[in-house]
Amino acid sequence: MHELSIANAIVEGVAEKAARCGITRVAAVHLSLGPLSGVVRDALLFAWPLAAEGTVAEGAPLVVADAPVTIFCSHCQAVTSPRSWRELVCSACGSAAGRVASGTELEVTAFEVDDDEPATVG
Repeated sequence: MHELSIANAIVEGVAEKAARCGITRVAAVHLSLGPLSGVVRDALLFAWPLAAEGTVAEGAPLVVADAPVTIFCSHCQAVTSPRSWRELVCSACGSAAGRVASGTELEVTAFEVDDDEPATVG
């Protein structure tokens, strides 16, 4: 289950940023996850509490937002959502897609702190 190592990396990144900002406890971590990221959402959510244990993120939920799959069509230059992420065909002109524009994300978009938590942003 490589999701545990991914959860560990997320916790490390959040802990580093929190330390730079003077934050001692994180209330929630927000993540954007695309279906083409290669990460199994449920496995990541299962691994999260194990990775967060004993860190500034212990007890903080991992809030996962689904990133949409979009494709850039090299034929018509459109960025569209494919009919299916398994079949990357331009929904504007029907051509085979040139490249995936989004849907591979695995990105921490934010983390929350409690109101009483002192922080220096920057």
